Amino acid sequence: MTAIFKREFSAYFRTPIGYIVLAAYYLFLGIYFSLVYSYGSPDLSSLILAMSIVVTFTVPIITMRLMSEDRRQKVDQILLTSPVKLSGIVLGKFFAALCVYAIGFAPTVIFEIIVASYVSVNVFSFVYALFGMLLLGAALISIGMLISSLTESPVISAILTLVINILVLYMSSFSSLINVSWISKIIDKAAFISAVDSFGNNVFSIPDIVYFLSITAAFLFLCVRSLEKRRWA
Repeated sequence: MTAIFKREFSAYFRTPIGYIVLAAYYLFLGIYFSLVYSYGSPDLSSLILAMSIVVTFTVPIITMRLMSEDRRQKVDQILLTSPVKLSGIVLGKFFAALCVYAIGFAPTVIFEIIVASYVSVNVFSFVYALFGMLLLGAALISIGMLISSLTESPVISAILTLVINILVLYMSSFSSLINVSWISKIIDKAAFISAVDSFGNNVFSIPDIVYFLSITAAFLFLCVRSLEKRRWA
């Protein structure tokens, strides 16, 4: 797993992908921080949660080549026939993508220190919001990895992942269109953005944490099964 992680993590910065993604994160974080700072608000949780829109569009770029590029270049044949656990391959790629994603939020720590040097801040509010976004990123990355494992085209993978991201994040917006109340409530609660918002309200919600971890584990498992199917094929 360690070798796969190093290979995939370095691959992000051997191509423009890593730099483009981080530039997008830092640009929007800087814009959001300037707005929050100008209003004199010491709470940066709203800044972090506002990045969910950016995450929706950048995670497909992070995950689009994780599996599909190996499949397109036939590198996956070497991996699948080598004495390496499929779970190790999947987890190595997953943690590499998650690290790039987490680095994108690194400036928020600097922003929190800047604000704390002037006024008293609620550190737990900051940590909750950041933790929620990391859980969201883990879930979306696992979904993107599964989609990437099903196609040879990184472009198709990115487009499909983007569509799925929009659906799972904002499907609560469509719940009002359903006349059956209990189905509407389930859709509203299942929307990722609803779970993320609870972290911004200083609520350390165990069900939301379990929800994101379950989604992540389920899609990573399906990704392993997808590779296993190709190995035996």
